[in-house]
Amino acid sequence: MGFDFFNRPILKESYKQKLGSFVETLGNAIGKGEKISFADNDITYAISLQNKRIQDKGLSMDYTVTDRDLNEGPSILYNRKDVHYDSAVCYEAFKVNRKLTRNERKLFADKTLNELYTTITDVATGIHPDNEAYSCPNCGNVSTVAGLQNGCPYCGTMYKMDDLFPKITGYFFQEDYELNNKEFKKGEGRPMILGVIIALIYGFFLVFSDCSYFTEERFLSTPGRIREFIFQILFVLVFFSMIGMFAARVVFFAYYIIRMNIIGFRNISARGLSGSMWKFEKNMKQYCPEFSYDYFTSKAISMIKTAIYSGNAQELLFYKGEQLAPSFKDIIDMNYIGGWKLKNFSVENGVATLKAQVYFDVLYATNSKVRKKYEKFTAVFRRRVDRPINLNFSMTKIQCPDCGSSFNAVHNKICPYCGQPYDIESQDWVLMELTK
Repeated sequence: MGFDFFNRPILKESYKQKLGSFVETLGNAIGKGEKISFADNDITYAISLQNKRIQDKGLSMDYTVTDRDLNEGPSILYNRKDVHYDSAVCYEAFKVNRKLTRNERKLFADKTLNELYTTITDVATGIHPDNEAYSCPNCGNVSTVAGLQNGCPYCGTMYKMDDLFPKITGYFFQEDYELNNKEFKKGEGRPMILGVIIALIYGFFLVFSDCSYFTEERFLSTPGRIREFIFQILFVLVFFSMIGMFAARVVFFAYYIIRMNIIGFRNISARGLSGSMWKFEKNMKQYCPEFSYDYFTSKAISMIKTAIYSGNAQELLFYKGEQLAPSFKDIIDMNYIGGWKLKNFSVENGVATLKAQVYFDVLYATNSKVRKKYEKFTAVFRRRVDRPINLNFSMTKIQCPDCGSSFNAVHNKICPYCGQPYDIESQDWVLMELTK
């Protein structure tokens, strides 16, 4: 899966608009529980659980996402396709501000410069999956794509295909250590001013330190002394200002290099762990030629977040493991930082099992404080490999293979229409274990 720097695909204007609306509503969806635009059901559900967790902790979160460079829009990293759907993986520079309060008392705040990676999925040209399950964007009830275009049977809202697709099916932030020109100048300005002030104070101290200099009677009567004094003041202003600016530049560049190496080393190290995951993709392609590591990543992140934010993960259709650790109940925000480490991969009797370590930046909230930690989670996933990948498959809405009915599968492990158990493992990945 290469990347051609000289022939980069261009994101459609309609995609940009929907992606922009998604970003604009993301912060308020997480912090205030407002509706998020153009996100698929899995993302929407995970965010709703996260917001409930924040509220249950008695916290208020201000979460803002702002564009770091208005002159540049999102860029496509690469595309992927299956029989029905075409997806684009995009990235763009944003700044994320988070502030958490309880009873108007600030408990935590941070500001990070990030790259936002998103996956936008659209219907492939000329192919309309009319009978696939889809949740009404207005009321949330499950119907079909064709049904929604004829009018939602629950709320009556009618849609065009453009209303339903494209949509965002995956996202994560990764802290960025490269500053643009505006950020560089802004960051450089603070130490620059401080350096100049310190240097000037030192310079004036040298001039005024000799108190007898101003008590001599001839000082006031000798034009030469006055000119000498003025010259020294100007010398201090010019020379020591230059010294201050130079010292500030040295300090700033040292800070910048240290910051770049710390963040960059962590991110590159985490991504370097993903080298083993590319081996996983290569192995999976032997069984599922359309398999994509990036698709799996988006799906797995949503599963991990949903399991952690849920009140009881064992009620979820896709989770088949033991009760999660009590400390997971204190997690209020988690951001995947782009790193996996493959621990084990095997295929037996047509079923693939993957064990991996996944790396996140995590916010924990207790009764007294909020703290940020760099965490790694061990997750075990399983899936049948004799079924093709569906880039639009959702773990929250499915169609029963026995009776064909569509229903919301968040907590329904049995079809509410025909009573047959639904095996999501035959359609997509399931989460077998999640530990820290």
